[in-house]
Amino acid sequence: MDVELIEIREFIARHHPFDMLPERALDQATGSLRGLYARRGKRLYQTDDAVECLYIVRTGALETRNPSGELLARVGEGETVGAGALLHNGRAINTVEAIEDSLLYAMPAETFHALRTGFKHFAYFFQPAGGDRLRTGRAVAGQAHGHHDHGPANAHLDLMSMHLGALLRRAPVTISPDATIHAAGQRMSEQGVSCLMVVDPSDDAGHPAGILTDRDLRHRVVAKALPYDTPVSQVMTPDPLVLDADDYLFDAMLLMTRHNIRHLPVLRDGALAGVITNTNLVQTQNTSAVYLVGDIFKRDTPEGMRDALDMVPDLILQLVETGASAHNIGHVISSLSDAATVRLMALAEQRLGPAPVPFVWLAAGSQARHEQTARSDQDNCLLLADTYDEAKHGEYFQAFTRLVCDGLNICGYVYCPGEVMAMTDRWRQPLKVWKSYFAKWIDQPDPKALMLASVFFDMRPIYGNHALFHELRSFVLKKTSGSKIFLAYLASNALSRQPPLGFFRNLVMIRGGEHANTLDLKHRGIVPIVDLARVYALDAGSEAVNTLDRLDTAREKGSVSKDGAADLRDAWDFISTVRLRHQALRIRANQKADHYVSLENLSNFERSQLKDAFSVVKTMQGALATAYQTGRM
Repeated sequence: MDVELIEIREFIARHHPFDMLPERALDQATGSLRGLYARRGKRLYQTDDAVECLYIVRTGALETRNPSGELLARVGEGETVGAGALLHNGRAINTVEAIEDSLLYAMPAETFHALRTGFKHFAYFFQPAGGDRLRTGRAVAGQAHGHHDHGPANAHLDLMSMHLGALLRRAPVTISPDATIHAAGQRMSEQGVSCLMVVDPSDDAGHPAGILTDRDLRHRVVAKALPYDTPVSQVMTPDPLVLDADDYLFDAMLLMTRHNIRHLPVLRDGALAGVITNTNLVQTQNTSAVYLVGDIFKRDTPEGMRDALDMVPDLILQLVETGASAHNIGHVISSLSDAATVRLMALAEQRLGPAPVPFVWLAAGSQARHEQTARSDQDNCLLLADTYDEAKHGEYFQAFTRLVCDGLNICGYVYCPGEVMAMTDRWRQPLKVWKSYFAKWIDQPDPKALMLASVFFDMRPIYGNHALFHELRSFVLKKTSGSKIFLAYLASNALSRQPPLGFFRNLVMIRGGEHANTLDLKHRGIVPIVDLARVYALDAGSEAVNTLDRLDTAREKGSVSKDGAADLRDAWDFISTVRLRHQALRIRANQKADHYVSLENLSNFERSQLKDAFSVVKTMQGALATAYQTGRM
């Protein structure tokens, strides 16, 4: 290869996507190029012209306009034009003109198509922007990095975030409530099990009426010398706690540790599907995260819990490095926040005594959505039964919530700057007051109401009487489903945060301040998707809180198109993954994890994918704007 070709090869090898071609392909691409000079004002081609080359700009600049004369893009050194025409049967869709004296390299269509066929990264780069392109890029990136959802690198994570249904190895062993305890003991021995599920034969749904364990037989039968003909119904634990097959192992870990139980029935579609035991949990406790939950529940002070939670950054680093998905990492980290909250409430009750009236502690924001990535500020509130009397009960709950919120602050979940915490009087109220709050926000959607809606429409019960939350949620969903005006305002609010994508699909950096020349992936990337999903979910009357779950249910109910939901899922996943990788880099450098990413730390491929993800968000925001402006909402 002569000196001139070597220089050309070095030039194209510095620019994406040619930088990802193997050496031999790069040599072939270089050999196919011919140089040409375009003076300022020269048209390379116009709409409907035959286009036979991909043009690479060496020096100068070109301008692309659509058939109406609207400016679409300006391209400069290392960038290309002509791919759209080559992918459109060789016919130009737009007009391209030199706006400066320019030196170009022309690659024949045959070489261009051969490279597209042979190299997925190359083909991906020239695929039209949008959700399909983002999906293709995710697949290509996964193959390149060896990341597979269920591969060996992710096996230990699957045990933390796997669904309980995957742990069920045998059908549940059942017995009738009318059977004798003697028959129950024999059945346990014959089947080699440590518990029996008590199911009434007349119950067609197969819902468990109770549970009888080997420990029950020891403590309630043998220790009390009960006659062997005693019916099972007299010694069983009635109406046991249950989880669904779609719930996570982490959920089981939290529930069993919190209530000190060793057997947990699992339902599928409302019917008994099996039983999870503490033995199952021990067998799957091969990850630091599961041990960490147990460690939190063993601590007796907030300071001790803080010491346990100081392992969270290392855990995030471990999960990112093993290729865990952003969805799974969010669930794991949020579950640790749940564990800390539950343990603090248990300690508060030990100190103050049992609560005088029923209540439920609610997480809000990213914790409620199971989307936390690091310890952040608190967002929580307390929902009390309507039997609450401020004069009689106020002092108890003021002290209770203060202990929990102070404890969370010590643990690293700092006080909310906006005071959205249960220890704030306004956010510690009975059900009727909470209903009045939501009614006012929905009926009078001013800016402050919309700000509060973005927090309190994302709530999840953590501890206490969940029925209180379910009643409030039913009230809210019924109210929002009939309020097109509120949904329109909420949709408008969802458009207030635009992705950092410029007119020519360039990434727009923060201009000044502490985070100058970085991308804010949280507020300009992830939050806009969270806001869109919230609108879709409320429009659909969905109870889902997690962003991906909201997109799924909204798609099923027709509030968002199938393609739109899939595109937003992919965009959320990619932006979240880039943020987590960035946080892992900062953790490794002993720096505090944040959301501000420098382009210097992103590959050309990642930059291209971010543009696609932001483009998806921008497109879906435009679709939402059209929807509520046309009266659909």
